[in-house]
Amino acid sequence: MKFTLSWLKDHLETTASVAEIAEALTDLGLEVEEISNPGERLADFTIGKVVSAEKHPDADRLRVCQVETDEGVKQIICGAPNAREGITVVVAKPGVYVPGIDTTIGVGKIRGIESFGMMASEREMELSDEHDGIIELPSGEVGARFVDWLAENDPAKVDPMIEIAITPNRPDALGVRGIALDLAARGLGTMKDAPKAHVEGQFPCPITVSIDEDTKTDGCFVFAGRLIRGVTNGPSPEWLQDRLRAIGLRPISALVDITNFFTYDRNRPLHVFDADKVAGNLRVHRASGGETFTGLDEKEYTFSKGQVVISDDNGIESVGGIMGGLATGCTAETTNVFLEAAVWDHIQIAHTGRALKINSDARYRNERGIDPAFNMEAHDLATQMILDLCGGEASNIVVAGEAPDVARAYRLDAAKVQSLVGMEIPEAEQRQTLTRLGFRLEGNTAHVPSWRPDILGEADLVEEVARVASLTKLVGRPMPRMQAGVPQPILSAAQKRERAARRTAAALGYNECVTYSFIDKASATLFGGGDDATMLANPISSEMSHMRPDLLPGLLQAAAKNQARGAMDLALFELGHAFHGGEPEEQHVQVSGILVGRTGPKDVHKASRPVDLYDAKADAEAILGALGAPAKVQILRGASEWWHPGRHGMICLGPKKVLGVFGELHPKILREMDVKGPVVGFTLYPADIPQPRNAGANRGAMKISDLQAVERDFAFVVDADVEALTLVNAAAGADKVLIDDVRVFDEFIGGSLGEGKKSLALTVRLQPTDKTLKDADIEAVSAKIVEKVTKATGGTLRG
Repeated sequence: MKFTLSWLKDHLETTASVAEIAEALTDLGLEVEEISNPGERLADFTIGKVVSAEKHPDADRLRVCQVETDEGVKQIICGAPNAREGITVVVAKPGVYVPGIDTTIGVGKIRGIESFGMMASEREMELSDEHDGIIELPSGEVGARFVDWLAENDPAKVDPMIEIAITPNRPDALGVRGIALDLAARGLGTMKDAPKAHVEGQFPCPITVSIDEDTKTDGCFVFAGRLIRGVTNGPSPEWLQDRLRAIGLRPISALVDITNFFTYDRNRPLHVFDADKVAGNLRVHRASGGETFTGLDEKEYTFSKGQVVISDDNGIESVGGIMGGLATGCTAETTNVFLEAAVWDHIQIAHTGRALKINSDARYRNERGIDPAFNMEAHDLATQMILDLCGGEASNIVVAGEAPDVARAYRLDAAKVQSLVGMEIPEAEQRQTLTRLGFRLEGNTAHVPSWRPDILGEADLVEEVARVASLTKLVGRPMPRMQAGVPQPILSAAQKRERAARRTAAALGYNECVTYSFIDKASATLFGGGDDATMLANPISSEMSHMRPDLLPGLLQAAAKNQARGAMDLALFELGHAFHGGEPEEQHVQVSGILVGRTGPKDVHKASRPVDLYDAKADAEAILGALGAPAKVQILRGASEWWHPGRHGMICLGPKKVLGVFGELHPKILREMDVKGPVVGFTLYPADIPQPRNAGANRGAMKISDLQAVERDFAFVVDADVEALTLVNAAAGADKVLIDDVRVFDEFIGGSLGEGKKSLALTVRLQPTDKTLKDADIEAVSAKIVEKVTKATGGTLRG
């Protein structure tokens, strides 16, 4: 946002310098990006008077001038056609930098005659594009600074320009009056009364306006306009042209310059149609799609279905709130003009502007938000300026729709400035600040002005008070200790387990992944999800349409991407939530890991081998141990279908309490996920691990028996389809205190066993804790083991 000092003073009565204003704006949150002060680059130019001007002896177009300066009479060679005796000029002496030609003047010879400076034109001093001759001043004291003469006689030429950065939440600062309000609230001046105007129509408007029903709620709220006939669209006044040039805009014509003025002065985009080029009436509606339109920038645009446009009987004439059309644009021949002021939905303005790639001042302001309550007043002000500068006669105003009601109010709690910001500001000062910013106070209720869409709660009132008071006054203070001694631990048991799981997995050589909680439907279906309950209503993309039912699909996708880039041997893990339904409580924490490829790089000793399920089992048990899971668990079959049916195991505390699963991933899953095997992994459920009975911080002493362990071997003849796991679990359950470990060490099929039978041999380790085992004790336990296995399998002890 650019504006000049004199423009600001149209709204703010102030004696503050440019530096003071710039410092205040930045402190208020309107960061100053640039200050351009023409007076600084013209400070070295002085006023002189031509005493004589004679023709150069060797050049018909050059004059040898004797110029009176503050350093006496200087000889200056000049080629300007108006160089003559008696005129007052602007002199650049040797050593002065001339910005228009990017040159520092020196003493030189022109056709053999010395020249001690130059007499400048307006373009050479970057005052205008005029360069037909040197500047002729109507008056001026010889030797005085030219910039001082300009400040007194033509101040617009040395008017400082300030550019500030506007954050998206401050559309009110896109108008000079909005900036003035902030400065007045800070105390850098007082606001001047805003201009008022009320134009009575002299005749009925021959052009009517309308808004389609499907456009009123989220397209265009109100559309107002009137015909002004008999205007003269010549150049705008010098003051208006100077204002626009100072902020980088090119003056075009009075009608267009007036709309540009209100765009910057009051953050009020307007548009003027050449009424003689409008066929019939104007209608705001949504494009059907495929229509074309040539804008004022002479580019052709093609509309998509649903974009809001303005049409007459000939077709689309304007992109609503963004850019007018070339066909109905005003020219020097325009004599009848239709002035439009409307309030548009800022979201559709943003969508349409981005789709058509149009960047205009109107779009920039309409998509950030304008003051809807100012619409009709702005229309009258612009109408009055057109009548004043271009003449003509105005019709009655025609209106379609109505401005949205943005009135809202919030409670003002003076104590919140201290509690939220830490500043002590008296309540009277708080109320005065808000009043200066345009808020209306009724008791402890602050009514928000219609031009401040960013104020949406009590905290925003506090922010306004604090920023106007200046956050630089905030003093840091040490917080008092709330309690003495060592603070209580703040991590919950679940959080401690998550931390332990991460550290243990990393220590085992796994790399942690953090994947999205959303996956594609196909991957979710492979792992038991993909139903409507976990489908997202507004997914980021088609590949993130469902909540993940398990962490493994995200890890497998990461593995596939790494393998595509040449990394074949991987160890990845993730800790996060998986979702078995769409409700907030239908989620659980998992720890999942995968091992892909080989255990290490190939070497001469052949130490590297493909990973297998026992690698996953060892890592799963290590992590469970770190989480406090019991050492004695059961390994059962029957996990989900994405595990290999014969190469997996469930780590259980009884048949229903599953602490985790380990094993190989099903080959079908690997094909679908495009992962090259072998792949083994595990999934653990920390929430299902029983909490320790002792809640103390100490770990407790290690329990080691000093009594000798005893091992006994058993061989059972069972049916060939009986799983070894069944025997192991049955034997381990014979005496859960005394039996420390059960392992299968041999399998025999055939021979004298007969068809459909096999022999499985077990080693059972007995570890006494209170006394040395005697033969009778061992025989008693052995009998229980034989009984349990026989009952569970139907087998017999092999003779």
